[in-house]
Amino acid sequence: MARAIDALQTGFLSPEQIAASRAIMGLDTQLIEDGTYLIAEKDGVVAGCGGWSRRATLYGGDHSEGLRNPKLLDPAKDPAKIRAMYTHPDFARQGIGRLILRKCEKAAADHGFSAVELMATLSGERLYGQCGFIPIERIQAVANGVTVPLLRMRKMLEASD
Repeated sequence: MARAIDALQTGFLSPEQIAASRAIMGLDTQLIEDGTYLIAEKDGVVAGCGGWSRRATLYGGDHSEGLRNPKLLDPAKDPAKIRAMYTHPDFARQGIGRLILRKCEKAAADHGFSAVELMATLSGERLYGQCGFIPIERIQAVANGVTVPLLRMRKMLEASD
């Protein structure tokens, strides 16, 4: 995760913003406890990870103060959340993120959700747009006095068979 934050945001954020990103991004162990976090391996190496959630938290890791909300969502009216998506820099642009995203979307649909929502970094915006997510709201997260631009995005899901 740290390598992904540092390497894949270069060119999108300043060094100060990349450092600040660590305070608002990272592992959310609630996803692991809920059994909704996926790991992709390639050639015996962890190539990427990501998950989906039926909880209200939209983004942020275990250490992210004020961002966490464990409230369960109602699939009839709320979008599931796509969370903590990271690709190891050595495996970027090889389909790892798309694979994890598809599996998360299918799992959310299988659990009755008709939409998913995520908070994209600038480096992830292109991938999510190509995968059918539409921009909802641009925000400026603040960490350690530094603003980090983020984009809330949503996608409608096809009903699961």
